[in-house]
Amino acid sequence: MLQTIEVEIDMQGRMRRVGGGPLPAGRALFTLLTPPANEAALFSEAVLAEDWLKPEEDAAWAHLQPVGS
Repeated sequence: MLQTIEVEIDMQGRMRRVGGGPLPAGRALFTLLTPPANEAALFSEAVLAEDWLKPEEDAAWAHLQPVGS
């Protein structure tokens, strides 16, 4: 039977089960979940893009564009 558990790995490579309790015996494959350095920015980008891509935004910032662009 396949079972998924959450573990934390310390700097020495030791694993401990999140929430406590023993690790089950057996073989395992794991995927290392390393969040991006600025995860909040990545999550908010799609939401903010809805406003950034509106024609009104282009008009509001047009005065900062070089002449002839």
